[in-house]
Amino acid sequence: MTRHHPPEPWHLRGDMYTALWLVPGHDLPTWPLPEGARAVSVSGRRLLVTFWVDYTGGDLAYRELLVAVVVRHGVRLAATAVQVWVDDERSLSGGRRLWALPKEPAVFTFTPLPPARHHLAGLHATVTVSGPAGGVDSASGPARQEPHASVVSRDLLRLPLRVPVRAHLSQPRGDGTDCRVPLRLAGRPSVSRLRMWVRRDGPLAYLAGRRPVAAASLRDFRFTVGSR
Repeated sequence: MTRHHPPEPWHLRGDMYTALWLVPGHDLPTWPLPEGARAVSVSGRRLLVTFWVDYTGGDLAYRELLVAVVVRHGVRLAATAVQVWVDDERSLSGGRRLWALPKEPAVFTFTPLPPARHHLAGLHATVTVSGPAGGVDSASGPARQEPHASVVSRDLLRLPLRVPVRAHLSQPRGDGTDCRVPLRLAGRPSVSRLRMWVRRDGPLAYLAGRRPVAAASLRDFRFTVGSR
């Protein structure tokens, strides 16, 4: 039986590996956005952010890959999570119920990388998506499938400070209303180099062959999601 998810806000900690992408709008799926929100475009290309996250403690411990579209409400910027995969049932059910996050199940591997020449420590991670989006064969299971995505992130320059960030997600609900999700985050940032490979027959195919325009990691973060 699935245990109940924690009430909001969730207090989490761990490590995060992010990248900013510019992708032509015609290459992207038609994702639902909140009422009145428009995806931010630069010369016809949409701004996407990917987050590979290892939540190591706090209210929950799990792993996540989240894809967000940068959106504009009038003059205000926000983000809408359009694809999310996690490996924890409480995170999945809580994210859907509390904040209308489109969480789906997946299997992850996260492997720390030792320091290398001209690089600090890094991460190699993979995700294999379960369910219809990933086309996983129920007989073999996701663990035996080729991963739908893999990433290598290497820190290039570690900044000697902890950076606080305040932002919010704007999520469309099925009843036509919107859900505003406050985010409060602080951690030790690094400028990074990130490379990501995806299966062309999978749910992240729109990133196949592309490189991010910027990347960063946030180590030992403290993260609060939701309202009190």
